[in-house]
Amino acid sequence: MKRRSLLQATSLGVGAVMIGALPERLRAAGEASSANVDVLVIGGGPAGSIAAIQAARAGADTMLIEMGSQLGGTTTTGGVATPDGFHINGKQMAAGIGWELVRAAREMDPGLWFTAAAPDAAFNPPGSLLNPELYAVLVEEACASAGVALCYYEFPLSVEAAADGWIVESVGKGVRRMIRCRQLIDCTGGADVVGMLGLARQRDEETQPGALIFILGNYDVKKLDPKMVEARFQEAMSSGELEPGDYTRRAGFIHFLAAGGANAHYVLGADSSTAATKTQANIAGRASLLRLLRFIRTLPGCENTVVRKMMQETAIRETYRIVGEITITRQDYTTGRVFDDAIAYGGYPIDIHKLGGGTLERLPKGIVPTIPLRALVPKGSRNLMVAGRSVSSDRAAGSGLRVQGTCMAMGQAVGAAAALAAQSGQSPLEVPLDAIKGLLRKHHAIVPG
Repeated sequence: MKRRSLLQATSLGVGAVMIGALPERLRAAGEASSANVDVLVIGGGPAGSIAAIQAARAGADTMLIEMGSQLGGTTTTGGVATPDGFHINGKQMAAGIGWELVRAAREMDPGLWFTAAAPDAAFNPPGSLLNPELYAVLVEEACASAGVALCYYEFPLSVEAAADGWIVESVGKGVRRMIRCRQLIDCTGGADVVGMLGLARQRDEETQPGALIFILGNYDVKKLDPKMVEARFQEAMSSGELEPGDYTRRAGFIHFLAAGGANAHYVLGADSSTAATKTQANIAGRASLLRLLRFIRTLPGCENTVVRKMMQETAIRETYRIVGEITITRQDYTTGRVFDDAIAYGGYPIDIHKLGGGTLERLPKGIVPTIPLRALVPKGSRNLMVAGRSVSSDRAAGSGLRVQGTCMAMGQAVGAAAALAAQSGQSPLEVPLDAIKGLLRKHHAIVPG
């Protein structure tokens, strides 16, 4: 791919290049045994996909490794199709590439995926609800348009520091390659690469439950007796027909039926830290769905209930966070501390899920937290950043920062910093902050200051 300087780089629109017209280098990416790139992003979720697009649009030779079959992560494979964090108390605080793609998905499919969804005007305006399958296609197209080399079904086997960056060994079915990169971005969700390097990570003894998103149908909730439904639900819980976590909301079970299921159960102990724990989380989520389906089919009028949709994976809320050059605390978050190196905004409520009652604490009106670049850099590292829910924070702050719109904003920030660092031969924290902010504004991000 021909390199472009930052002066030549432009913000390419979604749809500029069709998949069939990919450059030969991109089509052959899976066949290569070695690669040399400016920026390597590992993990193609809400943060990683946006980081890769931003780095490539800024002229950096960029590669993205994703162990799954598509981009988007929680938004797509996880099915949480309501990217929160773009609007805080009715005001837009995140935009840029993530918002560009969310808008594109909404314009192509204005119908709500969650047919019974009721958006919160303060945090979930109608424009943020989207079709997850369509979003996956659009974000992939945006990567192709920008020139990102996509490598699905791969994961890093080893990571070693080099004089000018990193050497990453990546493996997949029929693929084993050595990748040299100047800048490395870990967007795995649980800071997997940071852990491989032996750098400090943190997690709490108790982590939030996950959720398997699904939709049930082929029944008419208007014909159901709410009292009968609730009595049967309580009986099923007492007898063990249903288990703790199968339905978690305080509203009666009739509300679960009215929504068709959606995001209303917990997969307790869900953990994506290893292949084994992720397997267990997926099995547990699907087992919960089966229990619910079999129970609902015992209700009068619901005998023919079917599964209309089930996502591929249990969505995970919380695992590891890095120990960064600075850690965002609950006090920082709830007082809207403006960091000297603030690079993006947060502001979603402190939202800690827990069986039997969690924490949902909205910030005072007018308080908008900021995210410093140092919280995206593992302590003591060079040429390495993270983005997404592994941001350096305590548990309370992290519970608000983990939402998708905020993760996309963090991803765009590290993508810009990585591109500039690679082109200047510096580590990200050595790049002038004004240069990073200028590049982000050029690509329509909302930046503090």
